[in-house]
Amino acid sequence: MHPLRPFLYALALTPGLPLAQTPDAAAWRFQVTPYVWMAGSAGDMRPTAQAPTLHSRKSFSEILNHLDGAFFLHATARQQRFVALGDVTYASLSDAGKLPPGVSIRGKLRQTSISALAGYQLLHDHPRHNLDALGGVRFWHIRTSVTVPALQRRASGSADWVDPVIAVRLRSQLAPRWSSLLYADVGGFGVGARSTWQVMGSINYALKDNVHLSLGYRHLAVDYRKNGMLLNIQQGGPLLGATWQF
Repeated sequence: MHPLRPFLYALALTPGLPLAQTPDAAAWRFQVTPYVWMAGSAGDMRPTAQAPTLHSRKSFSEILNHLDGAFFLHATARQQRFVALGDVTYASLSDAGKLPPGVSIRGKLRQTSISALAGYQLLHDHPRHNLDALGGVRFWHIRTSVTVPALQRRASGSADWVDPVIAVRLRSQLAPRWSSLLYADVGGFGVGARSTWQVMGSINYALKDNVHLSLGYRHLAVDYRKNGMLLNIQQGGPLLGATWQF
């Protein structure tokens, strides 16, 4: 089972689309983006050193059958060249697999993450492009369990950790109503997780001055190994979203 598969079929808020211009350059500007992420995933999960490792590889359609519930929320604030991002996610997942020589194994995951990043607009006076550099932290709370019904054995574990994260975001105006967004972050560095990274790109259409529709792709990976717990997963897939700016 993949701990971060929560990022699949839920309302969420992403690292943002180009903001509309405002008459007051010093005013704060905000945006939110609900979207659907049609992600598949692959990787390993083990709650404790004594527990068996659950290996899994699932497509988006297969993951939908194992999603118990999910909630994602992301917000962006900007004032002149200062930018801040906040993100909260929660998900509950169930999965099943096999141990050699074919023994059934079941897994359960509850995951919460809170991200906070702030940064500065490095490129701001170009007529078509804006480049942001950001840094911050991502807090994780993970609770996992693995059950082997035939052996009547169950193991569970939980972990809390904080990953430092650095990110860049490039927003480009392609045409009067068309824009693009490229976002990447990397973190962990052995402080919390061994490593974590994410890339996302989207093409956006301005339906109104303050409403954008977007089509893109997102990939997220995390590798956490401490105190016997193992979470090593990757997930990726297309996304569809809509951005409200105010």
